[in-house]
Amino acid sequence: MPDSVNPPVPAISARDEPRFGSAERKSALAAAFQDQGEDYDRLRPGYPPAVLDAILAEVNRAEPRAVDLGAGTGKLSWALAERGLAVTAVDTSRAMLETALRRGPSADLDASATSAVDPTSAVDPTSAVDPTSAVDPVPRLSSPAAPAAPAAPTLATQVAPAEATGLPDASAELVTVAQAWHWFDAEAASAEVTRLLAPGGVLALVWNMLDVTIPWVHRLSRIMHAGDIHREDFTPTVGPGLTLARRSVHQWEDPMPTGDIIDLARTRSYVITASEERRAKVLANLDWYLHDHLGHEPGSTVGIPYRTDLFLYRASRKV
Repeated sequence: MPDSVNPPVPAISARDEPRFGSAERKSALAAAFQDQGEDYDRLRPGYPPAVLDAILAEVNRAEPRAVDLGAGTGKLSWALAERGLAVTAVDTSRAMLETALRRGPSADLDASATSAVDPTSAVDPTSAVDPTSAVDPVPRLSSPAAPAAPAAPTLATQVAPAEATGLPDASAELVTVAQAWHWFDAEAASAEVTRLLAPGGVLALVWNMLDVTIPWVHRLSRIMHAGDIHREDFTPTVGPGLTLARRSVHQWEDPMPTGDIIDLARTRSYVITASEERRAKVLANLDWYLHDHLGHEPGSTVGIPYRTDLFLYRASRKV
């Protein structure tokens, strides 16, 4: 029997990757994000722990250096820094990078977010201590020195395009690009990545996308004009010096109040560049869809299903 609320999912996309009508249109859409730092940072999702685990599993250095290209407000940059990496965030927007420095390290995924990670994986069994061990009947003249607290994560920034960062050769064990590779010149950016990577280094391309295999999310993405939805067999275009080593897909949920879901559309390039009339129509349609059609109470929290696609590349050995 047909479902009138959630109709069958049509074909997700006929595109291998995002397409733009012209180079001018691509530049205009990319520039649209320049002044959206605060909203982008507040509303766009972070990256689930399983994705970070998968990236770092491929990096072969105890204290790796990372360069995050198209870093924006530092969503991925800070997540890597909190894992102990020395990170340089690169973006053409000084305003975005200033937002990144203001936000500082934080947990984008709170305890209510769902990821594909085993919830017990963060538990260290060696941390379980006999509660009687804190009782010391022997008087001490002085207490032993407490271990030094780990240094707070920091972030370096560089205002530059991904195709010409100005950073030194072989200065990173890891180069990352989250939500941004399709904005770059793939051939020039690939050449810059291979220059930046130290021997054995890794390029990680990451996309968070609404999980449009779920009917109601598919319709939400259409109303929102979410343009970063790829077909199932999507593979990014990269230069000849990079070889795909691993691909993985991670499914999870991001809980958001309905008002924030509507505001999320404001961070989409289509909506940012639309006329006031078109923008108002998109936001009104989202309000109707969430509250009237799906029946959510205004301000209630809805788990937004996402999938994160991760592509890991290694650079060809230089001769």
